Amino acid sequence: MSIIQKIKEKNLYIGSLPIHIFIICSIVVIIAAQLDMLPKSLIGGFAVILPMGWFLGTVGQNLPFFKKFGAPAILSLIIPSLLVYNDVFDVNTLAATKMLMKDSNFLLFYISSLVCGSILGMHRVILIQGFIRMMIPMILGMCLAALAGVGVAVAFGDTWDHALFYTVAPVMAGGVGEGVLQLSNAYSNILNQDYDMFVSALIPATVVGNFFAITFTAIINRVGELKPHLSGKGQLVKIEFEGMEEALKEDTTPLDARAMSGAVMVLSTMFVLGLILEKITHFPGPVLMIIATAVVKYSRILPESVERGSQQWYKFISGNFTYPLMAGLGLLYIDLGSVVQVLTIPYFLTVIAVVFTVSMTGFVCSYFLKMYPVEASIISSCQSGMGGTGDVAILSTANRMNLMPFAQVATRLGGALMVICATALLRYLHM
Repeated sequence: MSIIQKIKEKNLYIGSLPIHIFIICSIVVIIAAQLDMLPKSLIGGFAVILPMGWFLGTVGQNLPFFKKFGAPAILSLIIPSLLVYNDVFDVNTLAATKMLMKDSNFLLFYISSLVCGSILGMHRVILIQGFIRMMIPMILGMCLAALAGVGVAVAFGDTWDHALFYTVAPVMAGGVGEGVLQLSNAYSNILNQDYDMFVSALIPATVVGNFFAITFTAIINRVGELKPHLSGKGQLVKIEFEGMEEALKEDTTPLDARAMSGAVMVLSTMFVLGLILEKITHFPGPVLMIIATAVVKYSRILPESVERGSQQWYKFISGNFTYPLMAGLGLLYIDLGSVVQVLTIPYFLTVIAVVFTVSMTGFVCSYFLKMYPVEASIISSCQSGMGGTGDVAILSTANRMNLMPFAQVATRLGGALMVICATALLRYLHM
């Protein structure tokens, strides 16, 4: 009996492919990369991130003990960034990945798929109640985390203003694009100093904060497994309404390819609508996309078949592209070099204080707002992640990608508030 026949009998898979097919495909991609023949296009980018993400995700899912603490997501994110830090990848491989992840912005497409799909597949009551109740822990957590982070930093000899503006603020600013770059621009204008200097000074806090947010999420998710009464298993709010059992029941209808293709048109339209509204209101487009999609859902504008297709598209994307996306993010977005430069115990403890406070604020507030503590804590942790990148990493660690709409609001709206407050305070201090 040949090796391939034995593998077929054992029915071993890596990602979505039988292992022998996966190995053959991966070898072809590696050869193309070594010959500098990977196309700098969507196809070349997918050829890089799919095998890498599926392999690391599969390894993580089979690691004893660690798989219960988010090993698939953490490995998919950290290992590629470590390999880039050690110059393992050639220029062609990184260029193909950049075309997919940055030039074509596959991350935005992924997040839009999850946001629209999960909102349209969610019951209206759960959706509205979740958005309303999460606002209190979001604002309270931001304030308490700022106090905790500054307090720890000052205890180790830092000044309160340096700790607030250079460590605490970037952790909760909502990522690099919407947070760090906006803060850097504001700091540069107010202090009349070089913009690039602020970018390099602020990014490490965002990266380190994202890492600890993933870590705390893995721990809190494990707490939910050990104490099931603390977890809603993906449901954020504790409410009862007519037809609740039916609404929470798993959709077992066969996949409808036609409806799923319609879902792509719907999510694309909602994203473009968010951009149009951003021009009018000057409010973040992704948040407006979420609000617009929620209005569409609550108004029952779309037929049930389109809503079901959107939910099925969300499941398809999250089930097959999460770990590859994480690999792509690790290749291009996680700069370990900048983190190494600030590796000090006080710095780490300051960031940990911020992330822990944000996470625990959601956990505690859940008891007063009729939310599940595990889910509330996970959503709150997203405030200290790297924007959309962090949301994907945090939610995939806990296997709760359906919470993406709430995570996006916490990240983008909370991040915008942090940027506004930090900028206003800095301007006041230097008037």
